[in-house]
Amino acid sequence: MKKILVFVTIFFVVTLAACGGDESSSDDNVIKVGASSTPHAQILEKAKPILKEKGITLKIEEYTDYVLPNEDLSSGELDANYFQHIPYLNKQIADIGYDFTHIGGIHIEPIGIYSKTINSVDEVAKGTEVLMSRSVADHGRVLSLLEKEGLIKLSEKVDKVEATTEDIVENPKDLKFSYDYDAAFLPELYESEENTLVAINTNYAIGADLNPLEDALILEGEESPYVNVVAVKTGNKGSESLNTLVDVLHSEKIQNFILEKFDGAVVPVDGEAK
Repeated sequence: MKKILVFVTIFFVVTLAACGGDESSSDDNVIKVGASSTPHAQILEKAKPILKEKGITLKIEEYTDYVLPNEDLSSGELDANYFQHIPYLNKQIADIGYDFTHIGGIHIEPIGIYSKTINSVDEVAKGTEVLMSRSVADHGRVLSLLEKEGLIKLSEKVDKVEATTEDIVENPKDLKFSYDYDAAFLPELYESEENTLVAINTNYAIGADLNPLEDALILEGEESPYVNVVAVKTGNKGSESLNTLVDVLHSEKIQNFILEKFDGAVVPVDGEAK
């Protein structure tokens, strides 16, 4: 009887140890990535089966704002996030002190300036209001677009990426700037506000059934420095699973998907972003 009890005890100990080992191994191959619904989560969904073939399970957590994905990455709720461009990431690191880095640039979303009632730059009237998000990291790119079209002039002393409305030295149209809006709310303002210019990030434009290539009055070019990246905690930059994710996102299959799915409104990059 004692021998039987000993055998049963050993059996359960071995079985539990084996189960625990399998679970730990599985956890090592599961990565949770936070992403904006469009286009980031859509791109990740396409990468899921490719990663599965490589033994990696990808879990996608979708977000509708630009704040929580970094908070959740910092707290450990996420292993990585894929929603932000480099200037925004750098500003978040500087302002909040996040110990983050990025492990690869994936795509560019050219920001556009839209108007429901203004059909060309020549129609922009004196005193027109420009609506922007409260994300200061995007202000420079919006102002650069306006400068490129001759609507304003920025100080030559400022880096265009870091420019704010205070750096405008010439404003012949006397444009008015409002920038206290959530980025996700700007498509609604585009629909409701007449005789205004509305700067909308491409992910929100696409989500509102706008085609940046056709609907934007002014559209950022491919030379944009605002590359969207996969961000991680600095201590995890060597993670094999996370770097495999970036490799898959750089693959020809995923890059072709981006080009075909978004008709050029989202532009893939295959090199290392800085």
